[in-house]
Amino acid sequence: MKPLFYLNKFFWKYRKLLLIGTFFIVVANLFALYPAEFVRKAFDAVLLSMKEGTNTEQGVKDTLLKYGGLIVAFAILKGVFMYFMRQTVIVMSRKIEFDLKNEIYQQYQNLSMSFYKQNKTGDLMNRISEDVSRVRMYLGPALMYAINISILFYLVISKMLSISTTLTFYVLLPLPILAILVYFVSSNINKRSEKVQAQLSKLTTISQETFSGIKIIKSFGNETNTWQVFLKSCKEYTQKQLQLVKIEAFFFPLIITMIGASTILTIYIGGLESLKGNITTGNIAEFIIYVNMLAWPVASVGWITSIVQRAAASQERINDFLLLKSDIENTNKALTPITGDITFKDVNLKYKDTNIVALNNINFTIKEGTTLGVFGKTGSGKSTIANLVCRLYDTTTGNITFGNVKIQDLNLFSLRSCIGYIPQDGYLFSGTVKENIAFASNTLNEDEVIDAAKKSEILDEIDSFTDGFETIIGERGVQLSGGQRQRLAIARTFYKKPNLLIFDDCLSAIDATKEQQILKNLKKESKGKTSIIISHRVATLKEADKIVVLEKGEIIEEGTHQELLAKKGFYFDISQSQNKSI
Repeated sequence: MKPLFYLNKFFWKYRKLLLIGTFFIVVANLFALYPAEFVRKAFDAVLLSMKEGTNTEQGVKDTLLKYGGLIVAFAILKGVFMYFMRQTVIVMSRKIEFDLKNEIYQQYQNLSMSFYKQNKTGDLMNRISEDVSRVRMYLGPALMYAINISILFYLVISKMLSISTTLTFYVLLPLPILAILVYFVSSNINKRSEKVQAQLSKLTTISQETFSGIKIIKSFGNETNTWQVFLKSCKEYTQKQLQLVKIEAFFFPLIITMIGASTILTIYIGGLESLKGNITTGNIAEFIIYVNMLAWPVASVGWITSIVQRAAASQERINDFLLLKSDIENTNKALTPITGDITFKDVNLKYKDTNIVALNNINFTIKEGTTLGVFGKTGSGKSTIANLVCRLYDTTTGNITFGNVKIQDLNLFSLRSCIGYIPQDGYLFSGTVKENIAFASNTLNEDEVIDAAKKSEILDEIDSFTDGFETIIGERGVQLSGGQRQRLAIARTFYKKPNLLIFDDCLSAIDATKEQQILKNLKKESKGKTSIIISHRVATLKEADKIVVLEKGEIIEEGTHQELLAKKGFYFDISQSQNKSI
């Protein structure tokens, strides 16, 4: 139960619904208790009149109608309050489910990039969907029936004890045995439930990766191998589920056996007690009804235990993420201005998960309002500089400052809201063209959307689409070409109108003519603003105010385009080879 303690704050938040629901459970059980007493009174009244010889057919009918009517009335009232019970406790569980999913989603957004490198998308999806659903079963049905069972047991056993202590003792004798058996079975359920959830996460991950990479799978003709991997994972999941079901299958036979034993003891011991004159024949009938009233609650013990064990296993998996601290913390809650020169001083970065040294002793300054070009081959550390400026990672050693303020002392929201970052892949969302361009803003301005598309040299192509700006681009922009995806991502940044623009090799799939026109538009757009253009192509960077050349995470050259060519070093060699290949 320890992992489930995390949910106590939600119970406190919705305590009114919980208390009202508990009240309705008590009232519903009170109405459920009395019909057994009415049956006993009807039995005793009829038998007494038979002994005294005063019974008539009409008298028996009147007695049965009286108590039968009361039983029906109480059953209806019980049903009404059970309805209210569900409308409070189950509604409470849905509200907590809503809050919990939002809390997990917020935590996912707050966690750093290193977290996403270490965890698979399918597993993250499974925890916010399947695991939360299992937790909700504990918050709603399991909690409701647990309260119901507790109240019903108290009321019924109190009533039974008031009638006959001896008969109550024998009737309840099988229940401790059942409790011990439930304990051992439920502990096995918990272990196997954790294995089932872990395998389900693996299965979800395989499915997600397959759908995301379907183009590669089809182009390689690898459908059969992919299906075999999925099939193997499905078989493992089925096997683990069957192992769980086999354990769960012990519950109901055990419970039915114990309830049957209680019924037999009621009739046998009750008959002996009746002969001694300690109880009436009607009490035996009353006790049989009480035993049957306890049948479902006792049977529910196994079901509730199973739900609680599964919920505990799921909440433990959720807590692994909810209680995790982000590597990137927002130390300044107040909004801060993002101004001044950007300075890298003795910056080093080693990725914790791989121990790869991405940057080594990096020093440079970007004057406010100027454009910095970052040049280098693949794997030289270019994108890492962009990630550090956006504070997607923190430096291992060294400092990055904006003006005279360390980046860690800036409000994280202020920093990122002023940056227009276009990554290499130009990631798009599965909405319309218009929605993707206006993604960074809560408001949508039609004229500004068109203007952003024009600046990114994609307006003509959007106009040629059947639905224009309302065209659905599919997941990750699957319906567009690589160049179109990049230009749409650029349009998204132009629409945002940021103070700092970062182009991270996002022009690689765009033809030279459009690339140069976009760079001209960028120069106009970024007038008075700071820009960082990252590329492995010399032609993209030649207009930059300053260029730093990276090789294996170190700056090997820096200067303007003309200065670097004059040095006839690494930059010059690459420039010559690229010019020859044109």
